[in-house]
Amino acid sequence: MGAKIPRNFRLLEELEKGEKGLGTGGFTYWLAGCGWSVFENRIYGLKMHCGEQYPDQPPTIQFIHKIILPCVQEADGKVIPSKLPCLANWKRENTMETILIELRRFMASSQCKKIPQPPEGTTYN
Repeated sequence: MGAKIPRNFRLLEELEKGEKGLGTGGFTYWLAGCGWSVFENRIYGLKMHCGEQYPDQPPTIQFIHKIILPCVQEADGKVIPSKLPCLANWKRENTMETILIELRRFMASSQCKKIPQPPEGTTYN
């Protein structure tokens, strides 16, 4: 087993990867190629908080823009870890990008892609 990368180095590495647009294109994700979906052509902001135990424990995630998904609390936009597999089965190797990709997949799934959504641009208080 290799050496553990310290938390601060890991966060800096992930931030640098996102800023440079490495991997899947940084922090901009689109549902292109996923077929018709109520999420297409919309922009959703979210906050990720990486606590002191990250990456051993997953970050907390909260949508800024209102969204209706089975894994998101309707009252405040917080993602429910037990309802998003990459959070429920968190591994140290997972990254913030892993979470964003899984959220995108979840949004494009047949169970979610036609759920009526709040007006675009509305936010949680």
